[in-house]
Amino acid sequence: MDPFALDVLADPLPVDAAIREAAPFVWLPAHGVWATGHHEEVAAAFRDPATWSSAAGTGLTDIRRGETWRPPSVLLDADPPAHTRARRVMNRVLQPRALAGLAERFAAAAEEVVDDALAAGEVDAAVAVAERFPMTVLPDAVGMAPEGREYLLPYADLNFQSMGPPGVLRDEAERRGEGAREYVAWQMRREALAPDGIGAAIHAYVDSGDITPDEAALLVRSFLSAGIDTTILAFASVIHELARRPAQWAALHADPGLARAAFEEGLRFHTPSPVIGRTATREVEVGGESGAVVAPDTKILLMLGAANRDPRRWDDPDAFDLHRRAAGHTAFGAGVHNCVGQVIARMEAEALLGTLARRVARLEPAGGSTPRLSNWLRGFASVPVRFVPA
Repeated sequence: MDPFALDVLADPLPVDAAIREAAPFVWLPAHGVWATGHHEEVAAAFRDPATWSSAAGTGLTDIRRGETWRPPSVLLDADPPAHTRARRVMNRVLQPRALAGLAERFAAAAEEVVDDALAAGEVDAAVAVAERFPMTVLPDAVGMAPEGREYLLPYADLNFQSMGPPGVLRDEAERRGEGAREYVAWQMRREALAPDGIGAAIHAYVDSGDITPDEAALLVRSFLSAGIDTTILAFASVIHELARRPAQWAALHADPGLARAAFEEGLRFHTPSPVIGRTATREVEVGGESGAVVAPDTKILLMLGAANRDPRRWDDPDAFDLHRRAAGHTAFGAGVHNCVGQVIARMEAEALLGTLARRVARLEPAGGSTPRLSNWLRGFASVPVRFVPA
């Protein structure tokens, strides 16, 4: 099986299930890697960075051999103790108290997005709602300059496509991303960032000696490369599912406080970043009675999308249910590498989905949704819907 084949990317759930149910760990000859879709194994690997390293990169290739198109991330592509220093800075910058002022700005932006969607009546929610909202609030929160933001999505696409195998998707991302690398290199600089944004707060830790100027720039880059696409896809997936479940939309409309629960269930059900790589630091026996052995320096793929539908962990895992307690899903990772931006993503979700819940009486499909083909992401490129105002 090849989880990166184009037909599989268009309909990934059968292969997810086959990998998950074959064994705790399976060998994928198509790419010379091990994979696990068991929730228990995925969670255990996240919590054992001494055995399952990120320093060789979290995609298919080994960045230690120069197989990378950009400098390694000081967060994603690092292990403790090197990772710990950078993460400590990000934890301080992104603590809830420091972000409290964003809630009002997010709420105002959500009202504007929903105003326009209601005025239109029928929209492609993947673009008009799910893309527009994060593309407004996150660059503003980071303090990015207004010019050049059109490069953000091509840059992020290049980042995620490059984590998978060579092929038409990566080639197309390279073509669309022309000029994006130069933009990001410019935008990462302290001088290019507004003085009251998250980016400036990161660079301020250079003055105290906590990080170097290069490390600060790379931490800002993490927002530009990984903080937007995943949120866009999560919102589009939630809207897609709720538009097809009138009873669940009615429950959300009656209680907008369920917005956070709907977001978490969406992350579980359509995990936006459904796979991440790790590399064994030593010989590891896996698979229980099968007696399989992962050799040192061998890649494994943690199949997060498969793990989030593992029937050993979830009752009725293939049902979307906003009343489910989705805590424990792996969409944000776990352990030292849990997603550093998840607090912002959840703030965005509560603002956007909460506003939709209050102001939209009915949410109806206006056509079939189109999957987005990506080596390293999952969700919908198009979600036509009809909004009926409350």
